[in-house]
Amino acid sequence: MQEKQQIHSSMVVRSEPLLKEYQNNNIPKTSFPALRKKPESFPSISEPELVRHYYRLSRLNYSWDDGLYPLGSCTMKYNPVINEVIAGMEEFCRLHPALPASEAQGALKIIFETQEMIATILDMPGISLQPAAGAHGELAGVFMMRKYFEAKGEIRNKILIPDSAHGTNPASAALAGFATEKVASNEKGLTDLEALTRQTDENTAALMITNPNTLGIFETDILKIKEILEKKGALLYVDGANLNAVMGIASFGQMGIDLTQLNLHKTFSTPHGGGGPGQGAIACSQRMLPFLPSPQIVKKNGKDGDYYDKKNPEKSIGPVKGWYGQFGIILRAWAYLKRNGDSIREISERAVINANYLRKKLEGRLTLASNEPSMHEVVFSQKSLEAKGITTKNFAKALLDRGFYAPTVYFPLHVSGAIMIEPTETESKIELDAFINAVEEIFDIIEKNPGEIRNSPHRTFVREIDEVQAARKPVLTWNQIEK
Repeated sequence: MQEKQQIHSSMVVRSEPLLKEYQNNNIPKTSFPALRKKPESFPSISEPELVRHYYRLSRLNYSWDDGLYPLGSCTMKYNPVINEVIAGMEEFCRLHPALPASEAQGALKIIFETQEMIATILDMPGISLQPAAGAHGELAGVFMMRKYFEAKGEIRNKILIPDSAHGTNPASAALAGFATEKVASNEKGLTDLEALTRQTDENTAALMITNPNTLGIFETDILKIKEILEKKGALLYVDGANLNAVMGIASFGQMGIDLTQLNLHKTFSTPHGGGGPGQGAIACSQRMLPFLPSPQIVKKNGKDGDYYDKKNPEKSIGPVKGWYGQFGIILRAWAYLKRNGDSIREISERAVINANYLRKKLEGRLTLASNEPSMHEVVFSQKSLEAKGITTKNFAKALLDRGFYAPTVYFPLHVSGAIMIEPTETESKIELDAFINAVEEIFDIIEKNPGEIRNSPHRTFVREIDEVQAARKPVLTWNQIEK
């Protein structure tokens, strides 16, 4: 406290001459618009108290370092330290995106090589890494579809979206000026082909489907879906956010996909969560190449050898970002792909094995949303919990008490009280077994004392919050708490 008062006193002394001049109108008021007449009443604590405060806060926050992060659809997997070491190298940190191409050949080469590696994984000819995130890439893809039909002299204003698709799909379509129409799923959780056939017409620009879909199952009728769309001249857009399940296994090119977006910050291990940083990619078929965002990073042959430059596609939708992507995240993805290039297929296989291991161990307790084979994630409904008077929310809070982050809950929306679990390939059997044991313990307690689970959590730092108010009127600063 004494130290604080001394600091504030010296600030006041230094400010007094300026204040006097300001008050006497000798200095224009615009010169010191934010000058305080007296010090603000900030909290007063010592440095050790401050350090301990933030250290304790850091321990209250759950992170991947603490254990399994089973968020379905979000792919929270281990980010290798080598990625961070490379991204932190001075040579990369000092690069500025406005540098001319001649001064940034190393960076452009890394972007180009990342494009080429992703193109190989997808088996598609065109890639742009300009989008800032997956949903941003999705929006770029919808703009490309619009320009594709404009170039053909056609006006199409409808996009079909299955009820098992990601929630950003209708938002992206609407932002690009399209109306959206929902396509129902069948009893297996797959796109209903009869409904799709009825709804596809000459006004349909595309179907935006997620594959594997949000139930964590592969759309096995994807070739039939392509055939239905082709008959009406519509495009096939596949949301690639779940690429973690099929990379190195399934060919997007052979599926007849015209456009797909993916997230480098979840598929290729780079940091995810907390609002960023993110990085997207948009990939396309041969007929969509002219419409990719500008500029594209290309490799050219010069008299002194290969060099890298920027090129604008012929009918480009234009730039979708001020700079070319988030280079730091592209760099991490490049390191990941370079290190794991020969084992990309194995990564997906392990992700699928882990998800199916959890499915097999938990399906006796939780109710499966679909009996179809699971891919990288498994979705349960709250049916077995409801029978005991417990909700998905109660179950998720009880997991927090047992040291695990909760899975994705209440999504996808067409599953009652959905519980979506994605273990990723980076989790060991030991960690998966610990999670399974926690679920078993919760169900054992439900049988004996359901009220204990119903009133969860009991051991977290904050027991209960008003979730509506937390979303709409968050308290973000110390003085809001004081007031």
